[in-house]
Amino acid sequence: MHEINRANWDAWAAAHGQDGYYDSAGLIAGADSLTYLEVAGVAAAVGDVRDKDVLHVQCHLAFDAISLARRGARVTAVDFSPVALARAASLAAECEVSIDFVEADSTRLPHQLAGRFDLAYATIGVLCWIESVDAWMHSVASVLRPGGRLLLIDGHPLIGMVSTDNPLVMDYPYAFDGPHEYDSDSSYAGVAVATRNVQYAHSLGEIVTAAVGAGLKVLRLEEHLESPEDMMLTGESDPDGRYRLRVTGQPLPMLYTLICERSS
Repeated sequence: MHEINRANWDAWAAAHGQDGYYDSAGLIAGADSLTYLEVAGVAAAVGDVRDKDVLHVQCHLAFDAISLARRGARVTAVDFSPVALARAASLAAECEVSIDFVEADSTRLPHQLAGRFDLAYATIGVLCWIESVDAWMHSVASVLRPGGRLLLIDGHPLIGMVSTDNPLVMDYPYAFDGPHEYDSDSSYAGVAVATRNVQYAHSLGEIVTAAVGAGLKVLRLEEHLESPEDMMLTGESDPDGRYRLRVTGQPLPMLYTLICERSS
């Protein structure tokens, strides 16, 4: 499963970079990639990141790592895709920011990263690729220094159940019931590329329990009824520019923010 997903992300990394989702030219010109939820999450977790040590977990092309470095953070970015890291390093150089890149599985972060970071940053499209949330939480907790924080913003498990078919149907489990393998002819960025990938369902209860089991203190869990991104690929936002999915008029939770602290 691991090798299937790495091949998938290698292919996506090669295809992404100048599309409707990833605007490399804009980033190089100075655009900021953090959404309002990510800006708010970082502020709630650690305040100003200037002169703080930040680990961007599962960084892909490292757009957010670059944006955090521009804010004055000392950034390390980790991903298991060598293609993604090569693209990210090239982008960082063009943006004239200094980032340390590490190739590693996020469930087995290397010992050299242990206890070094004020913030572990992981956002949108994270845990659906991870078989063991327990392993992920223990690994990420290990890189935090005492008082360091985890900021996890990710797709809500409930919205993950919903198919984009019309009419809407539930076609994915809420909680873990084993791997689900998919063939796809395009990426989440809308770029045409044929791949196969494996995804996993995790409930909020499983995620929070895993954080506590890893020795983290939960400081905040917030569920969001809207998204800054077109997660359902509908192409239609509300007048405020945010995306919502309603069933019989009621919006479903789209994302959640989890902030945790390592106490010792």
